[in-house]
Amino acid sequence: MSNPSTNWRMGGCHCGTVRFKVLLDKPDAIECNCSICTKKGFINLIATAENFILLKGEDNLATYRFNTQTAEHRFCKTCGIHPFSRPRSHPGGYDVNARCLDDGFSFLQTTPFDGQNWEDSVGSIT
Repeated sequence: MSNPSTNWRMGGCHCGTVRFKVLLDKPDAIECNCSICTKKGFINLIATAENFILLKGEDNLATYRFNTQTAEHRFCKTCGIHPFSRPRSHPGGYDVNARCLDDGFSFLQTTPFDGQNWEDSVGSIT
């Protein structure tokens, strides 16, 4: 039996227009208290570019940027769901919203992250 933390997981937005798969190399997620993660209910799964594949919907994604204009918060133009972002902390990678995984995220261990004090806390993200 394979380790569920190292399987490819499928996910997407609510309407199904945006679909992706992500390879989880560890069963860890981050629960950030910054303004955008809190308001969206985003549970963060950091993935390398090699471990994330956008299967469909690129043409239906919009981008929201704020503050430093570095992170690309991507959302579906049809249903408004934010399935992933290109994070400021890992600019070459992806930050997948664990709430958008097809099989849920109950298998993940979530760790609090102090995003309200991002500059002081970012070093704790691996």
